[in-house]
Amino acid sequence: MSNKPTILSVVTDIPNIITLLGLSSGILGIYLALLGNFPAAIIAMLWAVLFDWYDGPVARRIPGRSDVQKSIGAKMDSLADIVSLAICPAIILLSYGQFSAWFFPGALMIVVAGVVRLAYFDVFGVDDDGTIAGLSLDITALVVALVFLLERVLGHNSFAALLYTTIAVLSFLHVAPFRMHKMVGRWYYVITAYVLILTAVYSYLLWTD
Repeated sequence: MSNKPTILSVVTDIPNIITLLGLSSGILGIYLALLGNFPAAIIAMLWAVLFDWYDGPVARRIPGRSDVQKSIGAKMDSLADIVSLAICPAIILLSYGQFSAWFFPGALMIVVAGVVRLAYFDVFGVDDDGTIAGLSLDITALVVALVFLLERVLGHNSFAALLYTTIAVLSFLHVAPFRMHKMVGRWYYVITAYVLILTAVYSYLLWTD
């Protein structure tokens, strides 16, 4: 008789539930992007970022979590990030480009960069000085959400070129040979406010359409 926990037992862990909520938001963002509802897709992607930011702090504040819960939670977090913070922006780009083959390289770049970066981070983590290699993956979702506000200002082709360029540059920065300080502390307030403000803005755009 194995003493290993059942697979579904890890879902009863609150931090893992938060991770799965983030994954669900990312999948919802993909679905909405496929429908061409970009404001709603952006909102879903932003909330995926917010859930991703808070699963770690919640995990650190819950006493008595088993090593299995911690280990599986860490792996779930990376897998969820690939969907929400790499595949979701890629689908937004492809959908906005009307699934033209020209947009495939840009979508491929962000997904490959995300996989490589997260695999590297899973092995090496945060350095003793609090820095991490490359740009953190959640920055792509936050920047794309901000850039998308220009979609109504620019023409379709001009904005498509801007979105493509933005994602291509971010893809390089995710794996570039530089280090940045991990965003902690007051950044939680900044990111929370950022997501809430942009959620309100995009909700208004949805309401007025």
